Amino acid sequence: MTRLFRIVVLGVAMALAGVLATPTAQAAGGIVIYKANYDSPGSDDGSNASLNAEYIVLKNNTNKTRTITGWKLRDAQGHVYKFPRTKIKPGKRMRVHTGKGTNDRNDRYWRREWYVWNNDGDTAKLRRKNGTLADKCAWSSSGDGYKYC
Repeated sequence: MTRLFRIVVLGVAMALAGVLATPTAQAAGGIVIYKANYDSPGSDDGSNASLNAEYIVLKNNTNKTRTITGWKLRDAQGHVYKFPRTKIKPGKRMRVHTGKGTNDRNDRYWRREWYVWNNDGDTAKLRRKNGTLADKCAWSSSGDGYKYC
């Protein structure tokens, strides 16, 4: 075996090991950030309807109900939403709206009076109660105003 061939084989092996050792959030299962709707339609007038059209969608990719009480959702600027008593059923989604409303099994409300998610780029991070990262989703331009993560 030539030296160059050994280097190439070693590089391919290391690359494959890295890919196999770090599954994507979707493949790993659990609670993931499914979609970021970061730019509500129309002008940003600060109305509650406009604020609630800005939201993050979480999804439970497991076959069991998951409790996310005490988990935190945050943006790059440090705005934090802490989940109250919250469960997400298997395969179900939950929206976390920026504005005010009444929490139910499908929707949570941050109760903010201004927008959280930056239209020109931001990162949503979901952290477990113990602080470990469960998932994140980043975008860098306004595009369509939403991103599937």
